[in-house]
Amino acid sequence: MSPRSPRFVPLMVAVGVVVGIIIGSFYANHFASGRMSVINSSGNKINDLLHLVDDYYVDTVDVGDLVEKALPKILQELDPHSTYVSARDAEASMQELKGSFSGIGVRFTIYDDTVCVVRAIAGGPSERAGVKAGDRIVAVDGRPYVGEKVNNDTTMRLLKGPKDSRVRLTLWRPLEQRRLDVTVTRGDVPLQSVDAAYMVDKTTAYIRISTFSETTYNEFITAMARLRGEGMQSLVIDLRGNLGGYMSPAVKIANEFLPRKSLIVYTQGRTMPREDYNSDGRGAYQSLPLVVMVDETSASASEILAGALQDNDRATIVGRRSFGKGLVQVPIEFRDGSMIRLTKARYYTPSGRCLQKPYTPGDEDEYEKDLVLREVSGEYYSPDSIRHSEDKYTTRHGRTVYGGGGIIPDVFTPRDTTAFTPYLREAVMRGLTGRFAFSYVDSHRRAFNAYATSSELLRHLERQPLVSLFTAFADKSGLAPNAAQIGRSRSLLLQYLTTGIIVDLFDEQDAVRYANGNDPAVQRALQIIREGKADPTATE
Repeated sequence: MSPRSPRFVPLMVAVGVVVGIIIGSFYANHFASGRMSVINSSGNKINDLLHLVDDYYVDTVDVGDLVEKALPKILQELDPHSTYVSARDAEASMQELKGSFSGIGVRFTIYDDTVCVVRAIAGGPSERAGVKAGDRIVAVDGRPYVGEKVNNDTTMRLLKGPKDSRVRLTLWRPLEQRRLDVTVTRGDVPLQSVDAAYMVDKTTAYIRISTFSETTYNEFITAMARLRGEGMQSLVIDLRGNLGGYMSPAVKIANEFLPRKSLIVYTQGRTMPREDYNSDGRGAYQSLPLVVMVDETSASASEILAGALQDNDRATIVGRRSFGKGLVQVPIEFRDGSMIRLTKARYYTPSGRCLQKPYTPGDEDEYEKDLVLREVSGEYYSPDSIRHSEDKYTTRHGRTVYGGGGIIPDVFTPRDTTAFTPYLREAVMRGLTGRFAFSYVDSHRRAFNAYATSSELLRHLERQPLVSLFTAFADKSGLAPNAAQIGRSRSLLLQYLTTGIIVDLFDEQDAVRYANGNDPAVQRALQIIREGKADPTATE
């Protein structure tokens, strides 16, 4: 942020005081629909100060705009996870946690300054209206929508809307070389948080949970019931990349695996007395062999679930040290629809660990550099480089675990970066792999319609020179080829391209299943299951 003129310093101090008083006027014991309600202060001093600034300050000031800018800075002085969300972003930020949103139900990409439909969600509003994969959206409600003005934010705003509202789309359908208008009635579009659940072999199941939303527990239980019917006798839960969400579904899932009266997690804060969450003994999978996968991007509710199972010696944890978020936020709404997420408590695993990694209030940049520092220190490649506090805790069966910086896995799996060259990094960062996948599918869409399963598609793709085709595509997009780096990245690049093509033609689960076949960490987790070592005491 650029330095401000000295004349604004008194004003910012005043605004800071005002906002601080406003935040202090919230009452922690008022809840509505799981969120805290705002009780406005009855004092007139706040209003007087705002009026004074608005009426008498030397220059014209947008006080509301200054408050918007001041709130994030104030909360930053508390901790890294107390945040302000503007009214514009608040609804979008809650949709993933709700597990659904109201829209037209398409997965899209922006290609050549045009919105291209990757897939119309099965059973969703767009599919019912006749929208098909490969369609280009060239106008919305009669207004052209192509060119430089096309971007993700604007597209989402145009396509989302209140349930039962209508939007008229003008489509260009390349396969039929024709233009058509369709009217889509917006409806609820589910956001799956359990995005893969399948049998790896005759007895071992795999489930990936991407976030913890209001629907996660029901999705999980439904998947587990289906897998049990398919012969599940052991399970791998993949929490890698799961940044968290609601605590409740994590607690409920842990309950499914733990015997009665097992402590799952407890929370405690300055104004929040300790609250224990214990298992009720009604879990359906208390003896199922279990491995849980985590990495440096597993945070919050993911760590609650992994910590509960680790401390109760119920599952073997495989992967790398998790993120280390041990703070609990409550959403507090303002009348204009904006909100703050204010840290109200810390959570502790059954052994008493707080997993929050160290932070200095106000030093957000240093906090965000932690994952980079892990790479510099070699932590991603060697368990001997893992940093943790010296605070030792004991699991139910007497194993030693550490607090103050995430979940340290029972079995370490290194990150393989030998194939991740600067060429591949640039290709991924610029979105070229995804753009190529869509372009390749789009140009072969008629032929690909003949493949009923991803397995059939894979057999076809194995015979195609995808890497060569991509490097030519990337070259035209401004990424010059580098033979040496392409050679080193070839297998990983091929995996990225193939995964992208499978996602565009089939679904996330098919893509995850394909990627897992080449994932050393997943293979290590499955090996533990097959060797009968899912009991964590067997890894000592």
